[in-house]
Amino acid sequence: MGYVVQTNNLTKTIKGRELVTDINIHIKKGEIYGFLGQNGAGKTTIMKMLTGLTMPTTGEILLFGKRLTEKAKSVLVRVGSIIEYPVFFEHLTAMENLKLHCEYLGFYDEHDMKQALQLVNLNGIEDEIVKDFSLGMKQRLGIARAIITKPELIVLDEPTNGLDPIGIKDMRNLIRMLNKEYGMTILLSSHILGELEQIVDRVGIIHHGKLLNEVTLADIRKERSDYIELVVTDVKRAVYLLENELHISNLKMIQDRRIRIYDMSHTQSDISKTLILHNIGIEEIQKHSNSLEDYFYQQINGGDVDN
Repeated sequence: MGYVVQTNNLTKTIKGRELVTDINIHIKKGEIYGFLGQNGAGKTTIMKMLTGLTMPTTGEILLFGKRLTEKAKSVLVRVGSIIEYPVFFEHLTAMENLKLHCEYLGFYDEHDMKQALQLVNLNGIEDEIVKDFSLGMKQRLGIARAIITKPELIVLDEPTNGLDPIGIKDMRNLIRMLNKEYGMTILLSSHILGELEQIVDRVGIIHHGKLLNEVTLADIRKERSDYIELVVTDVKRAVYLLENELHISNLKMIQDRRIRIYDMSHTQSDISKTLILHNIGIEEIQKHSNSLEDYFYQQINGGDVDN
């Protein structure tokens, strides 16, 4: 199968320290692919290599089937990106910054520049000086700059940084629109796993510089299991009662006062009634479904979400 992005044993070493090791990722045309990983896991390092900002120590990068090397970067004209915080000429206006970027690319369509600003809700600020922009506005301008030429692949490192909840929702809608209406393949990372869960098709889980897994959201949802979680005043007695009165065996004690019940044969009402009748105080009881965040922590903790 042909991939928009494919890496083979991608490794980056700086001063004898491996930042990422033997990374093999596969991003299909037209999908939204999300990098999951804690700070320092290697997500930004990989994105920098994919966009030609730094070259791998060993390994291979294929973009649209073409090998990316120090001497062969022409394929990057098909890629838009925003890595870490976007950098601008602060003393210039938003439009002047975009024009300089487009001049570097050999692209001169002012209509598309204005359209890009409109897409990120920055229309009307073309003549404002960038140094007066908030962090969120600079983030939006960075996205606008990345999408002016309607690239086939967009690489977005933490695209919601600095945005308020409304801005985050707008960015989510923008990413969906670019993917669906313009057919752009999108690679993004975010520390807000709930946001990724709403838009990505597939995730790659990065931990300590290694790729643990690539999996579709559909497959994660198939593995999900509901559970009831409760906080009680006497966890040991509560576990005894649940096991001996309600015959629940599939449960787990978490921390000092929290219990997670995976056996869904009893309702929350049954559980509450049994514990209250035996003078066990219930401070919290709630039904949950495993989320992308749960799956992520299970992966990095070797299968245990609570480590």
